Amino acid sequence: MIAYLGRIVHNNDAESKLDDDVSSISKSLDLQGSIENGDVSSLASKDFGGLYSVKPLFLIKPSGAEDISRVVKLASRTSNLTVAARGNGHSINGQAMAEGGLVIDMCSTEKNHFEFLPINGSHYIDVSGGALWEDVLTRCVSRYGYAPRSWTDYLSLTVGGTLSNAGVSGQAFRYGPQTSNVTELEVVTGKGEITVCSETLNSELFFGVLGGLGQFGIITRARIKLQQAPDMVRWIRVVYSEFEEFTRDAEFLVTQKEGESFDYVEGFVFCNNDDPFNGWPSVPLDPGHEFNPTHISQTAGSVLYCLEVAFHYRNSDHPTVDTAVNGLLGRLRFVEGLKSQVDVSYTKFLLRVNRAEEQVKANGTWDGPHPWLNLFVSKSDVVNFDRTVFKTMLKDGVGGPMLIYPLLRSK
Repeated sequence: MIAYLGRIVHNNDAESKLDDDVSSISKSLDLQGSIENGDVSSLASKDFGGLYSVKPLFLIKPSGAEDISRVVKLASRTSNLTVAARGNGHSINGQAMAEGGLVIDMCSTEKNHFEFLPINGSHYIDVSGGALWEDVLTRCVSRYGYAPRSWTDYLSLTVGGTLSNAGVSGQAFRYGPQTSNVTELEVVTGKGEITVCSETLNSELFFGVLGGLGQFGIITRARIKLQQAPDMVRWIRVVYSEFEEFTRDAEFLVTQKEGESFDYVEGFVFCNNDDPFNGWPSVPLDPGHEFNPTHISQTAGSVLYCLEVAFHYRNSDHPTVDTAVNGLLGRLRFVEGLKSQVDVSYTKFLLRVNRAEEQVKANGTWDGPHPWLNLFVSKSDVVNFDRTVFKTMLKDGVGGPMLIYPLLRSK
C-alpha cells in the first residue's frame, strides 16, 4: 500500500487513473464514507488564512470515528504520508491542509452525535467534533432551552476545531475558554485508536488534545457543559479616548461576582477618523445611529477604544433590565454621548459575526488573505503594548478588527 500511494504521488500520468485509485483505496480501507481526488482548486487545498494553497493526495469524507481510525492507522504505517483534520477550514497558516497527504473533512460527521444529558443536576450535550457551533447553538436553544456557556465570536467553526485551539470570546472571563467547558472527549489517537478520555480517564490524553492543535488526536465527540439560555441580550458599546480608563473599566467588570456584572465583556481598538472599516463608522450597533465625533476630546490620540458588553435576561425580567444595566454603566468612565445599544435575541447576538461575514462576502472581499495574530499580554505590560503597538505601529488600523479580551489568569 505504501508503494502504491508513492506511485500516485510521483507518476505524472496518474491523473488518468485517479478514479481507479480512489476506488482501490476506498475498498482497501473499507470506508463507510467517501474519498475524493485531491485538487488544487478544492476546499481541502486552502484555508481561511489564504496565505498558502497546497494540493492533497485525497480528501476523505468519513462517516464516523471508525473511518477516521482506519485512515490514521494507514498513515501511521508509512514514513511520509501525512494526515490533517479539517473542520471548517479556519486555520491561518495551512494547519488544515496536507500537501501530498490525506485531508479528513470533519464536517461530514457533523450529524453523528447530538444527545442532551442531565447528569447529577447539571446539563450537558454530546456533539460531534465535526459539528458547527452555530448548529449546536440553534439546536440546543430551540429543543431544550439550554446553550453552552463559553463561545467564540464566530460560530461557523467546528467543535473539534476550536477545542483543539482554545475557543475565546467575551464569556471567557467568567467560564474560561471553551476548552475549560468540556468534561469528556472521544478521540482518534495518532495510532488510530478510538479512545474516550476525561479529567479522570486517560487524563494525559484529555489535556493534551484540548488546545493541542490536533497533534495529539482528532476529536470525534465532545461533552459540553450547558446552562439555561436567556431569551434576550442588551448589547452595548461605549467609547473611551484613554486606554487606562478603558482597561480599568474592563478589569472592574471581569472581577465582579456572577450576577453583579455583564455576562459578556470584550473590546476593540479603532481609528480616530472616518475610515468605514477601521474608524468611527465601525462602532454604532444601530444603523440609524451615527457616531458623533464632536464628543471626542481634541487631545485624543490616533486610536480610540470601544468596550463591548452584553446583559442577558429573560422576557419576564424586562422591567428590571434598565435599572441593572444603568447601575453598571454608571460606574464606568466612557465618553458621554458615545453609547450605542440594541436589544436582540440571545441567538441573534451570538450569531452577530456570521451576519457580518455575509456582508463581506457580498462585497467580494471575503476570499482575500486573512493573516491573524493572537497574543496574551499581561496586565503589567498592556499599557506599554498600547503605546507601542496600537498608538504607533497600528495607528492607521489593519483593515480588520483589533480585538481586546479582558481575561482572568484563574480562568
